[in-house]
Amino acid sequence: MELNGNGFTLRTWKSDDSESLKKNADNTNISDFLFDRFPSPYTLAEAHHFIGLKMNQDPVTNFAITINDEVIGVIGLDLREDVYSKAPLLGYWLSEHLWGKGIMPQAIKLIVAYGFANFPIVRIQAGVLGNNPKSMRVLEKAGFTKEAVLKNAIIKNGIILDEHIYAILKPE
Repeated sequence: MELNGNGFTLRTWKSDDSESLKKNADNTNISDFLFDRFPSPYTLAEAHHFIGLKMNQDPVTNFAITINDEVIGVIGLDLREDVYSKAPLLGYWLSEHLWGKGIMPQAIKLIVAYGFANFPIVRIQAGVLGNNPKSMRVLEKAGFTKEAVLKNAIIKNGIILDEHIYAILKPE
């Protein structure tokens, strides 16, 4: 499955994606703004493990962001259960050398359209660490609205941070 953007593609995972995933994910300027479950350092073994989990997903909710078939980022929806079953979480990262080039707002728009067209959801939500204003701006460019700031909700690298909650609602 592929979703095409302007100069990049969101696609399902391939077994030979490990090298480019490791190369572009192994960066503390990326991991410092993500959940602790994102490994740092990002090893080839971690890349193999992640791809193994995502390669045969059904339904597909996680995509490699690629340019010329090189993995330069990841974007996905975390479908939740119970009272959150209509509101998945959005997660993403992009290789640092491509920041500020307009790729991520487009990628988010693609996955939002995909999510609303393919799943029985009514909103997509994203949480951003308070020290990541660039990611907040990316979400705003993609049409998300800041709904809340949860004070002192996160600890990352020993620092207590606010969590900024963004969402986009399914068009009626």
